[in-house]
Amino acid sequence: MKTREFCFNSDEGTKIYTYVFEPEEEPVTGVVQIVHGMVEHAMRYQRFAEALTAHGYKVYAHDQRGHGKTAGSPENVGHLADSDGFNWLVKDAHKLTGIIREENPGLPLILFGHSMGSFVSQRYMELYGKDVEGVVLSGSNGASILFTFGRIAAKMELKKNGPTARSPKLNGLAFGSYNKKFSPQRTDFDWLSRDNAEVDKYIADPYCGQICTCEFYYDFMDGLVTLSKKENVKKIPADLPVLIVSGDMDPVGDYGKGVKKLYETYCENGMKDVRMKLYPGAHHEILNETNREEVTEDIIAWIEQHTK
Repeated sequence: MKTREFCFNSDEGTKIYTYVFEPEEEPVTGVVQIVHGMVEHAMRYQRFAEALTAHGYKVYAHDQRGHGKTAGSPENVGHLADSDGFNWLVKDAHKLTGIIREENPGLPLILFGHSMGSFVSQRYMELYGKDVEGVVLSGSNGASILFTFGRIAAKMELKKNGPTARSPKLNGLAFGSYNKKFSPQRTDFDWLSRDNAEVDKYIADPYCGQICTCEFYYDFMDGLVTLSKKENVKKIPADLPVLIVSGDMDPVGDYGKGVKKLYETYCENGMKDVRMKLYPGAHHEILNETNREEVTEDIIAWIEQHTK
């Protein structure tokens, strides 16, 4: 696998660091654009990229604003922008899509989003769904009244402490209950994976696991409320293929319930090619789970079906 890095500027001037993983040999079958999750970074998807390049796919993955090299240092992780941060995540992802199209004319493009990246991808589908050949949503969830409550709580914290203040309170509201169903509790991040080595790697990574700012939480919750509105979901092209994958012990997807709700929402919306798979016992990061080879093979098989 060949790798390279480059940067592009967002429309408001943020320099976005991007990684490209390429097959050693031609021809390239298609392109996969990865949108990573909250308080992590693009290089955590290198193993997935290796599997994709082995099947002839070129992979682009950017460190989203407030994350990884785009944040500049671990101390800066967790603040997206002084306002409208979630929308900028979506715009940044779409701008990278334009760059990918310019560099790879004629090749099919699949968008892959995990966790926060899956919600960015959900909104992307509503705004720019015609610009990709398919979308994979990993570790996602459907509409929830908790999004509205979360936005209210974040707005109060934002007003009280300011946009750049870190908020342990909002972090606790967002993630505090995630470990409750897992025992014995070895770490605060057992909900990520059954693979202890993968959990330990996440904890040891200085660019992972930070407490985010008040503005981050408000913008994220506001984005979740927006993308969940029925009038916005209806904007997704009916012929856009979507694969939804999750562990049935993933608290982000309400242990499968929210994932099923998302699937049903898309089907009820008239989307013609929506598939869902829940992996028994798997936690949140299914690409870092004990059954990751099965998950990776399933995702690649779906991608191949929709790019050949």
